[in-house]
Amino acid sequence: MLENKQIKIFSDGADIESIKACLSNDFVKGFTTNPSLIAKAGVKNYKKFCLEVTDLVAPLPVSFEVFADDFDKMISQGKEISTWGENVYVKIPVSNTKGVFSGPVIKELVGCGIKLNVTAVFTLEQVEAVMDNLNNDVPAVISVFAGRIADTGTDPAPLMRKCKKLMTDNPNWELLWASPRELLNIFQAAEAGVDIITVPPDLLGKTELIGKDHEVFSLETVKMFFEDAKASRFSI
Repeated sequence: MLENKQIKIFSDGADIESIKACLSNDFVKGFTTNPSLIAKAGVKNYKKFCLEVTDLVAPLPVSFEVFADDFDKMISQGKEISTWGENVYVKIPVSNTKGVFSGPVIKELVGCGIKLNVTAVFTLEQVEAVMDNLNNDVPAVISVFAGRIADTGTDPAPLMRKCKKLMTDNPNWELLWASPRELLNIFQAAEAGVDIITVPPDLLGKTELIGKDHEVFSLETVKMFFEDAKASRFSI
């Protein structure tokens, strides 16, 4: 069913074995990660890990993020990361930790023909600012953190539709729904016209439930509760 959806699913994580497992899924069309996920996975050598992943997933696209906060260093790191493989997109945060928009970094890197994934985007205004600094001829992804927006009690779907409408005239630019919270988000993102959604491996594991009969699921749930209570030897 997922193969028929008009949206690309990228696996988001930093565990090598999970990445290998995802490669066996035909509906996985790319990979992303970030410094937080990589650190959590216990990686000690950032470049070595990224090079290993690049070779492992090629020719599928993969995004690796800079971790500098100074714009000159961001640019330097971005240029280095771009040399790691033809399938590599350089992830640039939409601003530094002081809240200063990363426009100069974006403009410099796309000016060198470097493919970008601009990340941690939350607002339509940020999307517009990013677009103003992109190059029409250079592929780019704008990652809007729809899941975190949903965490604030706001439905992200209307925003994603507006973002896609802004970007629709340039086939080189893709809109990404980041940080999904449930499998339903894949269908919501596809309905909103989003190009890509990142999905962590644990959520990808639930794809086997798509289309499952609800009556059957209900009975399985009842049986699970019964067996767990029985095994616990509870008494009333």
